[in-house]
Amino acid sequence: MTQKSPAHTPERKRGSGVQYVYKVLRDEILDLTLAPGSPIDEIMLSERLSMSRTPIREALVRLASEGLVTALPNRSTVVSSIDFLNLHTFFDAMTLMYRVTTRLAAENHTPADLELMSHWHQEYAKAVAAEDALAMIATNREFHATIATAGRNPYYEGLCHRLLDEGRRLLRLYYYSFEDRVPYRYVQEHADMIAAIEARDVARSDALAQAHADQIVEQIQTMIARDRRQHVAL
Repeated sequence: MTQKSPAHTPERKRGSGVQYVYKVLRDEILDLTLAPGSPIDEIMLSERLSMSRTPIREALVRLASEGLVTALPNRSTVVSSIDFLNLHTFFDAMTLMYRVTTRLAAENHTPADLELMSHWHQEYAKAVAAEDALAMIATNREFHATIATAGRNPYYEGLCHRLLDEGRRLLRLYYYSFEDRVPYRYVQEHADMIAAIEARDVARSDALAQAHADQIVEQIQTMIARDRRQHVAL
């Protein structure tokens, strides 16, 4: 007599459980469903996802390496806070990163780089049309990461990846400010950057990158200031 497995469920590939938990938590953190500072209860998460705690812990280690969760001395884990008081330093670095990587891409890109930029621009446009904020965040990251790669400077590329990853929740606030209905002119900004890079117009690439960063920073700052005013008790 053949014995059936106790759970009657297909066997997961090794490591797939970790990837699943990682994706669920990452999406909830980026979408701000899990608010900054929220505790992550491994037991409740294990029950909710029907997982053992081992893949959950491995996924938390991966999220910690990306700065999305923080392990506390008492062995508990919380969603990492957003340092609103020092946002100006992040914005300064982000603006510089946009400018220098776009300038270098105008100088050093290859046809393959342009093809990849166009691909991610099109995917971003689809995400905007679908009002899918998580897809916007993901495709925007890949678009700017591709520009950084085209610049052929691994140090700036590394900085770009770090800032893009750290800024994902801020970008979620940016999309919230539009209620996830991003004006098409901001999609067009990506197309204009590709055109300037393709033309190897370094000065225009720089100017477009500066303007692109400036409007994102201004929109986020305006939203934060507006929310603070709404919560002032009289």
